[in-house]
Amino acid sequence: MLKRRTLLTTAALATVPLSLPQMALAQGRKDSMVIGMGLEPPGLDPTAGAASAIAEIVQYNILETLTKINSDGSVTPLLAESWEVSPDLRTYTFKLRRGVKFQNGEPFNAQTVKFSFDRAGAEKSTNKDKRTFANMSTQVVDDYTVVIINKEIDPDLPFLLGQATAVIVEPKSADANATKPVGTGPYKLDNWNKGSSVVVSKWDGFRNAGAIKLNKVTFRFISDPAAQAASLLAGDIDAFPRVATRIVPQFKPNPQFQVILSGSRAKTILSINNKRKPLDDVRVRRAISAAIDRKAVIEGAVDGFGVPIGSHYVPGAPGYVDTTGVNPFNLDKAKQLLAEAGVKTPLELTMTLPPPPYARQGGEVIAAQLAKIGINVKIQNVEWAQWLSGTYGNKDYDLSIVSHVEPFDLGNYAKSDYYWQYQSKDFNTVYDKIKTTGNVAERNKLLGDAQRILANDAANVFLFQPQWPTVAKKGVKGLWKDMPIFVNDLSALSW
Repeated sequence: MLKRRTLLTTAALATVPLSLPQMALAQGRKDSMVIGMGLEPPGLDPTAGAASAIAEIVQYNILETLTKINSDGSVTPLLAESWEVSPDLRTYTFKLRRGVKFQNGEPFNAQTVKFSFDRAGAEKSTNKDKRTFANMSTQVVDDYTVVIINKEIDPDLPFLLGQATAVIVEPKSADANATKPVGTGPYKLDNWNKGSSVVVSKWDGFRNAGAIKLNKVTFRFISDPAAQAASLLAGDIDAFPRVATRIVPQFKPNPQFQVILSGSRAKTILSINNKRKPLDDVRVRRAISAAIDRKAVIEGAVDGFGVPIGSHYVPGAPGYVDTTGVNPFNLDKAKQLLAEAGVKTPLELTMTLPPPPYARQGGEVIAAQLAKIGINVKIQNVEWAQWLSGTYGNKDYDLSIVSHVEPFDLGNYAKSDYYWQYQSKDFNTVYDKIKTTGNVAERNKLLGDAQRILANDAANVFLFQPQWPTVAKKGVKGLWKDMPIFVNDLSALSW
């Protein structure tokens, strides 16, 4: 067992208040719960889509992984009972849990693990961690023993195998998981009312069904902050993880609610399309960074619930270095850099913003700041599905704002086809060394070097590490204290 300390990262409909008799009935049962979510996922297969909202519903609930990441960042067994690591950190031997079945009656065994990981790393895979799985060779020793041989040294592999992209899928049902996910978890999908909610119910065939307290859980999608507050106050929502920050103050003094502020490993950034002119000029990217007052963005975007960052890395992560001084807020310097780059102002750019309040609110603040150096930003608000297809998929944007919530995603800067289209031989060289270095001290030094390269290149504007607030009724138990990953662990919840 490996343990890792971490600090901790759309159609939205206002809910119709329940009638008083319905509310009283819901309060009396205490075997069901309604959980609020700010975004609706585009599908329910985390191996096929990049949206973090997918994992918020299915991970550890419907679909399971070999390992489990806990609130404190520790990694414990889940579908694997135990594992051993070779001295060179390249070979992992997993002993699998016996007597586990998928919800369609098929057995869980070593062959399903191999199928899942081979599929995730295959040429046609759309798994966002495809590179990780492509570097793995999965070998079946017997029905309950799997050996994973990694081309690269990765001491974080047990953590990565607890993320949503590593869920174990059943071969016969895998292709339908986007709409009808079939897993080994304690809950099964009841129905998905597009634009409104997803309902899951306790699966009686789960290996430890007696320990599951809630028989039914409804995920209700509400993006508007005012509607989120209204649904909580009306009693329609029992718990709202990662709720809009602007509504938190009204719940803190209310004795009927609990407010939990969670640390995160998320990075909220102003994404820059590095191949769009004049954004392909490092001086222009540095100018944009120098024009942005991170503290003002944190206040305007998330009401102060954040910590400034200077690279794609956060305080508390192994090898973190403070790079906030690399591109400090300096309007005169920003104007000078634009002039050196030969940019004639006003420069017209478009900022494409997904629905979350931090993006929409932060976009207004940043647009006003950039206007002070002669950059006129046209804001284009899009729904989440449009952002995923147009911005993330087709790279059709100049600027955008998004929180990247994966704990170990520095390697995205080594992917020249990733949506910000950043390319750096220096970064790639350092990152290759990171992936092949087993010595912790040397690896942390290299991680620091990688952070400095991204900061100096102004690959994006690195804004802040968010803190995630959860607002819930006083009686809800089992909510995560911190959130190293985006999940709602239903098996831990009760009244």
